[in-house]
Amino acid sequence: MPKSNFRFYTIFRSHFKLYCVALTVVVEQLKDSPTLLWFGPRLGLDTQQCMELLSLTGALLSLMTLALPVLRDCRVFLVLWILYLSLYQVQTPDNLLLEMGFLAILIAPMKMPWSSKVRLHDSVTFWLARWLLFRLMFASGVVKLTSRCPTWWGLTALTYHYETQCIPTPLAWFAHQLPVWFQKLSVVGTFVIEIAVPFMFFSPIRRHRLAAFYMQVLLQVLIILSGNYNFFNILTITLCLSLLDDQHVNFWLRRPTPKTESTSLQTLISGLAVMLEMGTYALLGYWTVKYFDLQVEWENKSISTKTAFTYFEFNGFLKTVTVPSIWIGVLSLTWEIISSMFKCACVRGVLWRLWSTIQWAVMTAATVSMFAISLVPYTYFEYDAHSNLWPGVRTAFELTDRYQLVNSYGLFRRMTGVGGRPEVVIEGSMDRNTWTEIEFMYKPGNMSAAPPVVAPHQPRLDWQMWFAALGPHTQSPWFSSLLHRLLQGKRDVIRLIQTDESQYPFSKQPPAYLRAHRYKYWFSESYPQRWWRRVYVEEFYPMVHLGDSYLEQMLVQHGLKDKAPPRRSSNAWLPRLLHHVSEHVREMPAPLLLWTLFSSAATLCLLNSLRSRAHHHQHESLQNRHADQQAAGPTRSSVAKEDEKKHEEDDAKDDAEEDGKEQEEDAASEEEQEGEIEEEVDSLRKRK
Repeated sequence: MPKSNFRFYTIFRSHFKLYCVALTVVVEQLKDSPTLLWFGPRLGLDTQQCMELLSLTGALLSLMTLALPVLRDCRVFLVLWILYLSLYQVQTPDNLLLEMGFLAILIAPMKMPWSSKVRLHDSVTFWLARWLLFRLMFASGVVKLTSRCPTWWGLTALTYHYETQCIPTPLAWFAHQLPVWFQKLSVVGTFVIEIAVPFMFFSPIRRHRLAAFYMQVLLQVLIILSGNYNFFNILTITLCLSLLDDQHVNFWLRRPTPKTESTSLQTLISGLAVMLEMGTYALLGYWTVKYFDLQVEWENKSISTKTAFTYFEFNGFLKTVTVPSIWIGVLSLTWEIISSMFKCACVRGVLWRLWSTIQWAVMTAATVSMFAISLVPYTYFEYDAHSNLWPGVRTAFELTDRYQLVNSYGLFRRMTGVGGRPEVVIEGSMDRNTWTEIEFMYKPGNMSAAPPVVAPHQPRLDWQMWFAALGPHTQSPWFSSLLHRLLQGKRDVIRLIQTDESQYPFSKQPPAYLRAHRYKYWFSESYPQRWWRRVYVEEFYPMVHLGDSYLEQMLVQHGLKDKAPPRRSSNAWLPRLLHHVSEHVREMPAPLLLWTLFSSAATLCLLNSLRSRAHHHQHESLQNRHADQQAAGPTRSSVAKEDEKKHEEDDAKDDAEEDGKEQEEDAASEEEQEGEIEEEVDSLRKRK
């Protein structure tokens, strides 16, 4: 072998080995923690910059998908799910959004040039959204009672909820002023909507599903009006759309629906359905009155309520209901699978029938697998049903648990702040004599400031401050790091407290000393002078300064001490672009930014829908005109035929006259040419 070839082979083999080693390392990293953040150093980005890149990419792609129907493809949703899963590994995003994101991959079409517009398996994969809604709502109602929280069992939870939730809205103050009997009746309504109504999701009666839809949406809208829970309630309303059918959606959009004549059998079935529907509502009302002891007190103009069952009776109810609820899901899914299979069998054309059947088989297998592994977190609240699950289902759940394909849910398990809303107030000073409170943008602090409206934005620092106030500061190690960064005057941390740095009391110079106190807050009764009233409770964090021994001990104990020198600004184009975008974005309040983006995308969606609707009306008018022409009477058709014959005869005559004229013109031109030739011949003879 020549030396040049041998050298090339050696270099190639060494590079190939390095590539294999790097690939092995990446695969092991992804197995340990499936996140795209592993590729950040290869792009010259640190963890924070890589998180910003993933967030920015996901936000832009989501808005483009919302505005452009072309991008509503399963592969686009796969990319979005991977981006959000990558962020999940280093923080705590919403599990519901992760699970819904994966369901979107199965539900959304694959818009390829050769794909069929008709996807007969849509009803099968779309059923998973209904099953997720059932698990979410039923578990949320059950855990309120299995937690043995006295406020839920005493039906007094809402008398505390409005003022003790993370970030209330201004309407929460007014809801808190409602009479106690109405608050208790609202808790009863919550239990009915979250525990009893979800079984109507799988009812074969259409009006049952519509009634359940409007009940669920009513509950979510009331939560949105009274509290800031980011996009969680919007996601729940989106799941509720799985209860609707095309007929009801067309009713919303004012689209005409074809009317079919009902037979006597259909009339009889619809009458029986109405009777069954009314019986269901009557039974639901009877159980509500019986188990919550509803009584009308005419003298006080109120309704008294109380729980008329015990904790052990409720556990017996769960043991009775959990397994049948699973079989209800099995029967409902089986019906969707069989209906979709018959539709595939009726497709015309052998190749199209084969392609539809393959799609149906693949999506059915994926749907059944998702349903099976979802039974593991669904049965967490009932031990017997959970322990009797097939071991293969448990193994499949353990293998996929890191990807958060299915999750367990349970909202507002226990009511906190029964004796008053705990709040941590941070104070800063330059001389240890004069202390100034550091106000946050969203959480309660200033007693005269109105509660904000920030949904769908979630200010995570304000939320974490709410959780930190529930216990000692040692349960929130990050709080020591927060004080340390404020003492250092870190602008990134200050912007989490106040976007407008002029509102931060130590914007010109960091405070020399910091401390934190715990207060109890309540809604005041002197609105609009003050929204809150408070009482001092205790010291939450002692006074510290830079280099303080206690602060240093807490940082070292929790591994929060700076171990590496500050990062240097990179000259690469990608870090500089991210820094430029973040600097401009941070100047705008987050709720305003989100609503601006959503409004822009919604406007584009509205324009697209109006354009498609105009095109649809134009197409319908053309079809109607064509149908009118075909449906015309025989007299009109005969007259039209006679007119056509006359037009044909006239056209033939015109053609004949034109042909005669052309022949005469050709003959005249030939005579002229012959005369010219004779004249030339005579002139030549004379010259000779």
